Amino acid sequence: MTVDLYKMDGSKAGTVDLNAEIFGIKPNEDVVHLAIVQYLAHQRQGTQSAKTRAEVRGGGAKPRPQKGTGRSRQGTTRAPQWRGGGVIFAPKPRDYSFKLNKKVKRLALKSVLSSKVATGKLLVLDELTLNQVKTKEMAKVLNNLGVKKPLIVMGDNNKNEVLSARNIPGVKTAGVNTINAYDILKHGHLVVTKEALDKIQEVYA
Repeated sequence: MTVDLYKMDGSKAGTVDLNAEIFGIKPNEDVVHLAIVQYLAHQRQGTQSAKTRAEVRGGGAKPRPQKGTGRSRQGTTRAPQWRGGGVIFAPKPRDYSFKLNKKVKRLALKSVLSSKVATGKLLVLDELTLNQVKTKEMAKVLNNLGVKKPLIVMGDNNKNEVLSARNIPGVKTAGVNTINAYDILKHGHLVVTKEALDKIQEVYA
């Protein structure tokens, strides 16, 4: 498998080979769904909390006599049916995260990468280097490539490029070790540097 290799000015610099085991498989939608659900579950803080009738302050005195008033029997004003009472099955802090097998996560990542290649949404850059932190320069590169709101995957030593992209709406940067199925699917285009592509193929082959 081969795709075009682009320069920062948008011109083609040749082609680059892709590993078919990573970028040419049939996407497994079930596995991708599992990976996305897990990712979103890990983003949940789980800090919601409400008080049950046992935790609401007050309500110790019986609000009215048991018999003789013609009204309903009530033992406390902190029961759920009372204003200011507790909550039935009140939510409490909890951890929503769950584990997925490593093979499942790798298959999900390969599936979304293959999907990007199949739809022509994967662009490979020969290099992405900026001499200084300049948002305008990064926006110019993306405009040359004809992409909007992409996910940019780079190597480890791209501090200027990361800082230059962070103020562009909808653009996100990631390293080879931080890419995930959710971000790849969320962003329309996937822009990968040649350096990052080599690492991806080395790690996931």
